Amino acid sequence: MLALVVLAACSTINGTSIEDVSRVCLARSLAHGQLNVDRCRGELASSIRHSGHAYSTKAPGMSALELPAVEVVRLPPDTAWAPDGDAKLWAVRLLSSGLGFALCVFLVGRISEGIAPGFGGAAAVAFALGTLMAPLAVVSFDQAPAAALGFAAFTLAWRRRPGLAGLAAGAALLLAYESTAVLLLVGAYALVRGGGDALARYARGAAPGLLLLAGYDWAAFGAPWRTPLHDGVRLPSADGAWKVFLADRGLLVVSPVVVAAALGLVLLWRRGDRAEAALAVAVTALFTLVECGFADPYGGVSPGPRYLAPALPFLALGLAPMFVARPLATAFVSGVSIVATTAVTVSWASGIHYVHTVWHQLAPYPAQLGSSRIVDYLERSTFSWVGANAKHGALVTALVAASAFVVALIDARE
Repeated sequence: MLALVVLAACSTINGTSIEDVSRVCLARSLAHGQLNVDRCRGELASSIRHSGHAYSTKAPGMSALELPAVEVVRLPPDTAWAPDGDAKLWAVRLLSSGLGFALCVFLVGRISEGIAPGFGGAAAVAFALGTLMAPLAVVSFDQAPAAALGFAAFTLAWRRRPGLAGLAAGAALLLAYESTAVLLLVGAYALVRGGGDALARYARGAAPGLLLLAGYDWAAFGAPWRTPLHDGVRLPSADGAWKVFLADRGLLVVSPVVVAAALGLVLLWRRGDRAEAALAVAVTALFTLVECGFADPYGGVSPGPRYLAPALPFLALGLAPMFVARPLATAFVSGVSIVATTAVTVSWASGIHYVHTVWHQLAPYPAQLGSSRIVDYLERSTFSWVGANAKHGALVTALVAASAFVVALIDARE
């Protein structure tokens, strides 16, 4: 199942973007022992100038994660990248964000199997291919690896290994400033589980990540406590909530499985895992409120409200209990979510606006034999290496996603 999930989510070769340029530029600076991005050509988005140098406003962890892959594949300068999807750049994404995605799916599946034996696979596939995680699997955004490390911190804290949990949480913070919420809430969970000694060990584990990020912030923004987040976050607004939940790629439109997951957290509470359920609710609620307060909840061209992604594995803890309690209804909303999410996965990076939601673009597809508008925006895939065009590649991706879900449901029945 995991192999099918990774193939379905990671086969799309999205075109190059300013995010790729920014991340790789900082990675190459780090390779030369520098924190600035002065080496970048032209005006670089999401950067500021301080003390005569340009610095990325992104946390440096994603660039550090991409650095080994950049060197291994010998990635050429961005001026030489294929604009419609560069194979070497895709490999860099796969070996950084893609590995984070795979780790996150594995952890959700294992924890879900412990919560409801027999349903770990179904929960993992619904989470991986029915939420924003799939379209974020092989991109230069930091959300997938940040989600993996944040959820790993929770997993380790649950296993009463607070030192390692703190290390994972600190690493997640190095990847994304938004992971501060996970760092603090998992710390509170470690305190509840193990008392003051566990919290102290958790803090010691998180210290390296905190110190490294503070050093970067000092160099980039003039003080170790300054971050770029305050420039883009406001109080939640009605417009922000609309974009997060009901716009063309809102959560309830593309991923209605999140409703089942939220209901499942109530079941998790009732079965006695109250600290875990409370943590999942707290992380999800806080990320949702912050997301609804961003000036741009989608963060530019993206598959949806991507800043929510680090909370999604916590929310997914409710999927296994729902598969036990309401198997048919949960399977139905999971299948619906996988259809819509797969359509977004193979097309969002082209900059398409899904007029009247992605469902309106998908509805004509069967009757018009593939002539609906979304076909014009399909991205290349790895299946093009064996001669498949963008349309055929998208169909194969959809078949692989469907196969993963069918295998998961069969496994659950057994």
